[in-house]
Amino acid sequence: MAYLLQVNQYTGIWVSKLHSSQLSQRGSLLRRLLTLPIRHLQQAIGSLGDLWRTPFTSVMTVFVLGISLALPATLHLFVKNAQQVSEQWDSASQITLFLKLSVNDKSAKNLVKRLKLFPEVSDVHYISAKQALKEFKILSGFGQSLEYLANNPLPATILVIPTKRASQADAANELLVKLKQEREVEQGNLDLEWLTRLEAMAQLITDIVNGVALLLCVSVILIVGNTIRLAILSQHDAIAIMKLVGATDSFIQRPFLYSGVWYGVFGGLLSWLAVTLLAQYLTGAIGKLTDLYQSDFQLQGLAFSEALMLIALAVLLGLVGSYISVRKHIREIEPNAD
Repeated sequence: MAYLLQVNQYTGIWVSKLHSSQLSQRGSLLRRLLTLPIRHLQQAIGSLGDLWRTPFTSVMTVFVLGISLALPATLHLFVKNAQQVSEQWDSASQITLFLKLSVNDKSAKNLVKRLKLFPEVSDVHYISAKQALKEFKILSGFGQSLEYLANNPLPATILVIPTKRASQADAANELLVKLKQEREVEQGNLDLEWLTRLEAMAQLITDIVNGVALLLCVSVILIVGNTIRLAILSQHDAIAIMKLVGATDSFIQRPFLYSGVWYGVFGGLLSWLAVTLLAQYLTGAIGKLTDLYQSDFQLQGLAFSEALMLIALAVLLGLVGSYISVRKHIREIEPNAD
């Protein structure tokens, strides 16, 4: 009985297509354009019904796809929030300029005005020699001993904060060389080693995420392809009868392609739901940790555009997997004349 229902289903769709084709030949171009999307919609709904008739297989496949896509999405979320934290460490890339002892406050302030005009400079902070000595007395604990000094041994200092683009290691080094050429500057300091390590760690994490995401995307294609292959083999006789009555390969392939699309839609929605729930679960624990460090950091979840991209990626992978499978296996099925 199930076999007859499958044959009737596909041959009925084909007869409807043939009838519509005959009408479109007699009708106008507008009718032909209207018939094509209706036919695709019918096959898309029919493929959704096929998934509904095999709930266990469909649910298991959707869960596997959702979990496979949830892992790279979670890693992307980790990198996204790590970049947010690193943006708060821009002060680590600041350049410290020690001025010559002969430079007075007026010349130093003129230098500050010139440095603010540099396109690579975001902000400039000036610390006079008196202010530096005052802070050193408080921090060092030698306040009374330093009172006996005849002259202030500390130079005036300028803290230069580069722009975001100039905060990279190579750009910051070039800016340091440029700033040291100023006549008032005695010495410049930049912790390039810290910047290099930070950039190397960020690049390593990004490469790991991209590698894992690529492997899981390939696994999604293989999972969908194998699921569609099993569906094709289970309907082998129905496909052979459809070819016997004249159905083309492209017409037979469409329901299976739509099945791959539906797998991608449901798998993408499931992965987005899993990542959202995980982010909500971690928000409380991260909030307690940031309170201990008196930080206002908040975990960011997937944005609406990122969720749409995740679902679109899942649909694309499902379509690619189903296309590879139907192109190989449906061509191999030929009706038996006997």
